[in-house]
Amino acid sequence: MRSGWSKGELARQVNRRARQMGAHHISTDTSRVRRWLDGEQPREPIPRILSELFSERFGAVVAVEDLGLRTAHQSPSVAGVDLPWAGPQTVALLSEFSRSDLMLARRGFLGSSLALAAGPTLIEPMQRWLVPAPPSGRPEPVPAAAGSRPSRLSLPELDLLESTTAMFRQWDAQCGGGLRRKAVVGQLHEVTDLLQEPQPEETARRLFRCAAELAELAGWMSYDVGLQPTAQKYFVLALHASKEAGDKPLGSYILSSMSRQMIHLGRPDDALELIHLAQYGSRECATSRTQAMLYAMEARAYANMGQPSKCRRAVRMAEDTFADAVFDDEPEPDWIRFFSDAELHGENAHSYRDLVYVAGRSPTYASLAEPVMARAVELFGDDDEHQRSYALNLIGMATVHLLQREPEESTVLATKALKIAKKVRSERVNTRLRKTVDTAARDFGDIPEVARLTDLLTEQLPETAEAV
Repeated sequence: MRSGWSKGELARQVNRRARQMGAHHISTDTSRVRRWLDGEQPREPIPRILSELFSERFGAVVAVEDLGLRTAHQSPSVAGVDLPWAGPQTVALLSEFSRSDLMLARRGFLGSSLALAAGPTLIEPMQRWLVPAPPSGRPEPVPAAAGSRPSRLSLPELDLLESTTAMFRQWDAQCGGGLRRKAVVGQLHEVTDLLQEPQPEETARRLFRCAAELAELAGWMSYDVGLQPTAQKYFVLALHASKEAGDKPLGSYILSSMSRQMIHLGRPDDALELIHLAQYGSRECATSRTQAMLYAMEARAYANMGQPSKCRRAVRMAEDTFADAVFDDEPEPDWIRFFSDAELHGENAHSYRDLVYVAGRSPTYASLAEPVMARAVELFGDDDEHQRSYALNLIGMATVHLLQREPEESTVLATKALKIAKKVRSERVNTRLRKTVDTAARDFGDIPEVARLTDLLTEQLPETAEAV
């Protein structure tokens, strides 16, 4: 196979992904893979699993049809990303998708019935985010369903919904996406129920904003545990809800999450398009902190496209704009508070590190990354609320030491990251740690510290660990 996988290895990959999704009834073997290659059509969710596995393997979206397989019929809520930009439809789609995730996909199984969108199929529908709202500049009130009773949602209850969303976001940063994902999806479904009742206009706006934040967080948690199609669907629905709320800065934040996912999937061109769309849509209303975050993500996209000069320019813009944040008078929304000095250093360091891989293994970029990443590790080390970010930056620093051919230093950092990985439920952390240790074993397998770390990883973080 062009993927480099044997039939047995592909079978193991399919079984592992199925377990992560909760499809424990799937048990594939070499002979079954051989029958697929001979033309047999596997049942769902296997076609979607194969699409996701090969997409990740090749760093580009591989559709089910590209594999010579047929797709199953999908309901409107899961049939793509080109959705109607209208309040009632957004509420209905959010309600159906979150309900399906809860009832039909107890452990993310819904992701197996989705397909990732990329290129024009993704970008063109997202550009409609910029289409002006109704003349009043406010979302149209959501009509009441026939026979429904007037809402009795009080302002204190609405305040509690918003504070609960902030609490979920804090839990995600501390514990990873795998622990509270279903709770977030359940809360999102409750909010969509409220949006289907008659609401005063300002209440409806706040509920749409709450739905957008919860959908983005559900998408982020899905991304964190490896459910990529599910994550993308939530991000798209979140963007629709943010438009109904009239909240352009929140929309730009959601687009940045989509951009980060595209970088992860090896689509930096798409990531850059999404970031530029976010910047264009919020340039007159986003705070300096939000703009700095967008510049940092722009740098990541340029780095992964192998464009050093544009990457370094975006890094400088991120640093300069972040410095202006202290002069902002307006309070920051809760969703951007994560973008601290530590996060800025971490993003910029990862941009420099990515340049090493994409633009040639020049020691210049590794030397640029080292002090910036070291500062991120230092800052996150003093922050108990962002343990996942601490682990990711420890791993990033470990990769920098490997690039500088310093395996002993790399193992020290990777060992620290392993201790955190056992506590947080993040497949993203686990995957990056495994890749880093695999690289160390390949290049420096004869070093005793590397051999011990490889054994420790196998013992304490087995690949059969399930994502929720």
